[in-house]
Amino acid sequence: MAAGLAGLVGLIGGFATGLAIRVSETAQGRRNPDPAPAPALPQGLAAVLGVLPFSVVVVDREDRVRRSSPAARALGMVKDDRLMVDELLALSRLVQRDGEIRETELQLGPTRHDTRWFAVRVAPLGVQGLVLVLAEDLTELRRVESIRRDFAANVSHELKTPVGALLLLAETVETAADDEEAVRRFAGRMQLEAARLSSLVQDLITLSHVQGDEPLAEEKPVPLDAVVAEAVDRARMAAEAKETELVVTGAGDLVVLGDQELLNTALKNLIDNAVSYSPERTRVTVETRVLDGYAELSVTDQGIGVPERELERIFERFYRVDPARSRQTGGTGLGLAIVKHVATKHGGEVTVWSKEGSGSTFSLRLPLPHHPPSAKAQALARPERPSQDPSVREDTP
Repeated sequence: MAAGLAGLVGLIGGFATGLAIRVSETAQGRRNPDPAPAPALPQGLAAVLGVLPFSVVVVDREDRVRRSSPAARALGMVKDDRLMVDELLALSRLVQRDGEIRETELQLGPTRHDTRWFAVRVAPLGVQGLVLVLAEDLTELRRVESIRRDFAANVSHELKTPVGALLLLAETVETAADDEEAVRRFAGRMQLEAARLSSLVQDLITLSHVQGDEPLAEEKPVPLDAVVAEAVDRARMAAEAKETELVVTGAGDLVVLGDQELLNTALKNLIDNAVSYSPERTRVTVETRVLDGYAELSVTDQGIGVPERELERIFERFYRVDPARSRQTGGTGLGLAIVKHVATKHGGEVTVWSKEGSGSTFSLRLPLPHHPPSAKAQALARPERPSQDPSVREDTP
C-alpha cells in the first residue's frame, strides 16, 4: 500500500508540474506575442513594378527592403535587406509616419566626377507600413542640358566675332568711301569674315545632321578612291598657298556603305587640319589600306603635333588646342567633331597618333560591307546609359 500511495503522489506531482509549465508558457506568450507577419504586398504589385523604368525599392515598417530592382542594387541604394542611402531612409520613415508623398532630387556617387543625379519619389503603398521608393536617373538628361548650354554659348561667341567684324568693316568702308584703295582693302577683309561666317554656319548644319542617334537615311556603296580624290581636290588650293605637297597612296578599289558627301566632308576636314597646322613646304600624306576587316583612311602631316594631355579633348565641339592659332587659320573648331560623328554614323571610329614637333596621323576607320562594326564602334554610336533593368525581386525570405 505504501508503494502504491507513493506512485499516486508521484503521478499527481508530475501532472501538476506539467500543468504549471503549460500555464507558464501561456502567460509568457501573452506577455511576448510572436511578431506579426509582414504585410503581404498588394496583388499584381510585382507586375506593375516590373514595367517601371526606374530604380525601385519597397521598404516595410522595420526599414527592411522587401523588394528591389537590380538597378537599385547596382547603384548602391540597397545592400542585403537594408536601404543604404540616409536621405532615402529618412524620407521613407517620414512617409511611414504621416502617409504623405514626398519628392526630392539627390546625388549619388563615390566622387564628384562620378556622380549621378536622381529624381526621387517616396509614397505609401496602401498596405500598412509599406513604402515605395522610385528613383529616376537624370544624369544623362543633366549632361545633355549642360552640352546644350555650352553649345549655345559657344555658337553665340563664334557668331559674334565675324558678325561684329563685318559691322565694323562696313562702318569703316562708309567713312572711307572717297579712298578707293581703303575701300578695296576693307572689302577684301569683309569677304574673309563673310567666308568664315558661311563656313561656321555650314559646319553647324553638318554637325546637326550627323550628331543624332538616328541611322543614315540611305546607305549606298561609296568608292573610297572617289572620296579621296574629291577631298584632296577641295583642299588643294589651301595646300598650294602653303606649298604643301599632297601625296595619295595605298590600296585602291575599296568600297564602303554610307553617305559619300559626309565622307568627303570628314576626310576634307582632316586634310584641312593637316595643312593648316603644318609649316610651309611640308608634306601631307593620305593613305588608304585594309586593316582587320576595316577600310582605313589615314592623314599624316609633318606639323606641330598635339600635346598628349589634349588628345582626349580634340574631338569636342569648339575645342581648340591653340585658340590664337585657330583664329589665324580660320577654323571653326567643329571640324574634328564632325569627323567623329561621321565615323560613328557609319559604324566606324576615328583615332589619332601625335607627337609634339613630329606631326600627327588621324585615321578614319570604316567597316567593309562584309565585316560588321566592332563592339567599340557600336558603343560609340549610341550614348552610354546605366543599366535600368525594370525587373524586381523579392528580398524577404
